[in-house]
Amino acid sequence: MPSTKITIKSNSALKIEGDFEIIDETGKVYDLGGRIVVSLCRCGLSNNKPFCDGAHKGVFEADAKAFDLPEKK
Repeated sequence: MPSTKITIKSNSALKIEGDFEIIDETGKVYDLGGRIVVSLCRCGLSNNKPFCDGAHKGVFEADAKAFDLPEKK
């Protein structure tokens, strides 16, 4: 079983659980305050980006259904 689980929820955020770190584009690590579960914004409406604050409710629609990617070329 992987040490990190990412759940893509329909009409919602990306939920990350487990052993992980989140790093910005400069390499600086976000201090997650000991959290082992966070949600990342997918809609762009959060005032707490990259983290979800629930601003998407009722205004963001995106189905999240698993599918197989084509073979890597």
